[in-house]
Amino acid sequence: MARKTASGDEAAAVAAALARFEAEVGGAPAEVEAAASPWQRAALVEGVVAKQAVQDPQGGARWLS
Repeated sequence: MARKTASGDEAAAVAAALARFEAEVGGAPAEVEAAASPWQRAALVEGVVAKQAVQDPQGGARWLS
């Protein structure tokens, strides 16, 4: 029995059919989460640092003046 390989046109048709199938039934692209602005990131970092500075080792909070 002789083996037959696909011609270039046949291989291109198969690749195009697979791409079309994937586009039609594939899942929606994942939504890109908006990155925090530099101002928001700085505020979050400052808030964490401030919370660490205010915490008292005995579990209470001390006031900084």
